Formats: sequence, structure tokens, C-alpha cells
Amino acid sequence: MKELDPILHSQLRLAVMSILMNVEEADFVYLKEKTESTAGNLSVQLDKLSTAGYITVTKGFAGKKTRTTCQVTELGRKAFEQYVEALKSYLNL
Repeated sequence: MKELDPILHSQLRLAVMSILMNVEEADFVYLKEKTESTAGNLSVQLDKLSTAGYITVTKGFAGKKTRTTCQVTELGRKAFEQYVEALKSYLNL
């Protein structure tokens, strides 16, 4: 059987990647609301995904407020697709 990617096997990181696979980009507040996570936990998990090269994190401003946006990278897209295929092999789909 194929091994499940430990980076993606975390519930919150998998949720973030699932969201990002379906949008061009998502901001921090949107991801926090959709995943129902705390800001601190989400921040740590985004750092892990970014360090792995699965997402890019861009920090900027919207007016005077800071705005953090995330996008899935090509490497992240491939890793997610491989994760789903590995999961299917475990489920015999």
C-alpha cells in the first residue's frame, strides 16, 4: 500500500488543503472560519504547509488591516492528489 503523506495526514492541514484545492486563493480569516480552528493553531499549520512547499503564504495590507492569503502550489496539488489516491488504495476504491 502507498504511504499516507504525514504532512497532509493532519486533520487541520488536510482541511486547509481541501479548501485551497477548490479556490484560487483564500485569506486567513476565511480559512479560520471554514476550519473552525483557532488563529494560533491555523497559523502553525499554515507554516508547516508552507515549509513543505505545499502552499504559498502572502502577507499584505487591505487598507490599514493586514491580510494574509494562501494559495496551493503545484507541488501541493500533486501531493494532495497522491494522498487521495493512497487513501483510495486503503479503502479499496
